[in-house]
Amino acid sequence: MATHETDRGYLLDNRQQEAGERFRALSELFDPVTLRHVDEAGLTAGMRCWEVGAGGPSLPLALAERTGTRGEVIATDIDVSWTAEAEASGAAVRVLRHDVAADPPPSGAFDLVHARLVLGHVTDRAEALRRMTGALKPGGLLLLEEADPALQPLLCPAERGPEEQLANRLRNGFRSLMADRGVDLAYGRKLPGLLRDAGLEDVRADAYFPITSPACAVLEDATVRQIRAGLVDKGLATDEEIDRHLANVAAGNLDLATAPLVSASGRAPLR
Repeated sequence: MATHETDRGYLLDNRQQEAGERFRALSELFDPVTLRHVDEAGLTAGMRCWEVGAGGPSLPLALAERTGTRGEVIATDIDVSWTAEAEASGAAVRVLRHDVAADPPPSGAFDLVHARLVLGHVTDRAEALRRMTGALKPGGLLLLEEADPALQPLLCPAERGPEEQLANRLRNGFRSLMADRGVDLAYGRKLPGLLRDAGLEDVRADAYFPITSPACAVLEDATVRQIRAGLVDKGLATDEEIDRHLANVAAGNLDLATAPLVSASGRAPLR
């Protein structure tokens, strides 16, 4: 959910005003999915969690509710400006500025290491995965959640007319911009194999995407405003087309979807 390698050209910059809107929309859409996996894994009081690329405060706070005062949640990101609220809340959350592919993991071993919408944007994904896996306690859980835009590339799966056609063309432009920045658009489906290759056990995965939701409209509006200059500069859309699309989104008549979010987990072997 967060900015990674911001200074090296990350497309959706946390420093932009729209980032907060995106974080809130992503939380509404995907926090229930993440927390279902966390609860099924048995996260409970006294455990330690590392939330990688936390972005906004919602997940660190939700994890802290589960681990209680005897546990600890460490929330890290390259840009912690949106995460600081979690530490200021008084919950057992510690916020650290951190690059998952370059910096050593936070000290101590963890019962849960989680990253959502992070690794697909990191240049050295293999190193980031190695560091997260190495931070697990024996039996600890690594939960990775990544989008797979190549699995379901459409913003409007039911293309009924010109409004949906425009929406899907702009979504195609967004994918082009991401690919230009090195984003792996098929990374989500690779997660189970990557977790097995990392030596984790009891690997499981599923996928979720909403086909229509008010939060999808909020997410689309904020995202398009963030990438507007890139779409125009690359000749992928005109300002008039973007204005028309944003008006269509605001009218509420489009069924807007997200790319599937693949949630994959595996446990460190008991030694």
